[in-house]
Amino acid sequence: MTSGAAPRSFWNRDFLFGLFAYFFLFMAVSLFFLFPVVLEAFGPTKGRIGMIMGVHSVVAIAVRPFFGRVIDVRGGRRIALLGLFILMAAVPLFHFVKDAGWAPFLLRALTGMGWGMGMTATIAACSDLAPADRLAKSMGVIGVAGLVANALGPLLAEELLRSGGPGRLYNVSVLFLLASLGCVLATREAACPDEGGGGGGTNALKLLPWALAAVVGSVPVFHGAIRGAMIYFIAVFGKSAGIERVGPFFVVFSVAAILTRFRLGDLSDRRGRKAVILPAALIIAGNLFVIAEVRSFTLLMATGFVGGLGQGLIFPALSTYIIDLLGRKNKGLAISLYNSLFDVGMGLGAPVFGWVSDQAGYRWMYRVAGLCLLLSTAVFMLKAPATEKKGKEGKRRGQTFKSLIF
Repeated sequence: MTSGAAPRSFWNRDFLFGLFAYFFLFMAVSLFFLFPVVLEAFGPTKGRIGMIMGVHSVVAIAVRPFFGRVIDVRGGRRIALLGLFILMAAVPLFHFVKDAGWAPFLLRALTGMGWGMGMTATIAACSDLAPADRLAKSMGVIGVAGLVANALGPLLAEELLRSGGPGRLYNVSVLFLLASLGCVLATREAACPDEGGGGGGTNALKLLPWALAAVVGSVPVFHGAIRGAMIYFIAVFGKSAGIERVGPFFVVFSVAAILTRFRLGDLSDRRGRKAVILPAALIIAGNLFVIAEVRSFTLLMATGFVGGLGQGLIFPALSTYIIDLLGRKNKGLAISLYNSLFDVGMGLGAPVFGWVSDQAGYRWMYRVAGLCLLLSTAVFMLKAPATEKKGKEGKRRGQTFKSLIF
């Protein structure tokens, strides 16, 4: 492993290898989105299937913050390799799953650990291999790889189950893991950014006033909850509105998000993080109010495109804002915290907004979601500091935070 200066070209060799490492890793895991189909053959309850599938995310959320800090100390490449080895050890064991008992539960927990480590480390290592002044664009492009894998994985899994059964799905997952491993081994570890001053690891969190940490941390939680409301309820909402075909909504959403990240992924690098977060949040919130009025297929598709546009803008800007806030030397910790908070929002959003829909209907559910997002964004814009100068003046971090008390 070698370290070098920050790359000058965005599409450099190491960044491309890192990007494909993340793509293949995501493909290997996304094949298991259809694992409930395998479990159903054993006749378990829906609750049991949910528990087996959900433990993967619970473990991933739990390990990310810890290994995020380890990534900053040891380097993303090493932790990515460790996560991949855990996954490669666990996935072949699914061949021995013969029921919906403890075996698949424990294996899903093990893959959750490998995924939590490997995903965070691969993203951190890949972003280190892009130019430092284009961090938001690199995060956006990395996110595109995840979006593509998220779309292709279930499609491929369906064909694998149909043509060869669960065994073929497990084998192809291992092949993707091997491809990811090869790409990681082909990359070089980038030099850690030198920001000067302290504030490494949990010290960066201790320097944050609790009120500021709560404000900033709530934003990815709210965005995760909003994303969960859109993903989990848009299909049943469309049916309730008399719209039979809702699948194209997800395609349009993903296409818009991908195009936005390629074309405007570096907008916050040029204009500032908050200058992009505000309009992106307003686009998403406004789109939720429009969704509440949808009664036609055409308008549903339009909201899918606008929602993808907002998502394509918010992810690179908000994730890099948290990186800037904690410091580039704590990138692994920042990425792990962002993803964990977003996933917590996804997990909480479904039951909370589901309860709202039970009480007032789907249309009011989306209106309430829009109001929550507007409130969260307003507090963030009023209380959260701009981070552009922090990257250049790392030594002033303590003085800056002391002035941000409510």
